Amino acid sequence: MPSSQVIVVIAYRAQPNKGPAARAALAGIIASVLAKEPDCLGIELLEDPVDPNRLLLWERWTSQAAYTGPHMQTAHLQAFIARAPQFLAGPPEISFWDGLDDFRR
Repeated sequence: MPSSQVIVVIAYRAQPNKGPAARAALAGIIASVLAKEPDCLGIELLEDPVDPNRLLLWERWTSQAAYTGPHMQTAHLQAFIARAPQFLAGPPEISFWDGLDDFRR
């Protein structure tokens, strides 16, 4: 049975030699989201151990609507999106997942 929250997986690729800038920008937006958006239940930033230009956010939200609606309109996220071409190779791949309560530990 699906849980009452949604998992959002966001895959980024940093431009060559821009991995540190991308990680710093992502750390900043993560801090803002966690501080200002109660519908966000947690975020993890992951890095590919073979290719440090591949970054992944694993986020928990109260609903997909909370992520695609109010979150996408916040000033802090819009500012991040405007700066992203300076360090990211293109737009992220975003996917939505339902957790299965039967397999949660």
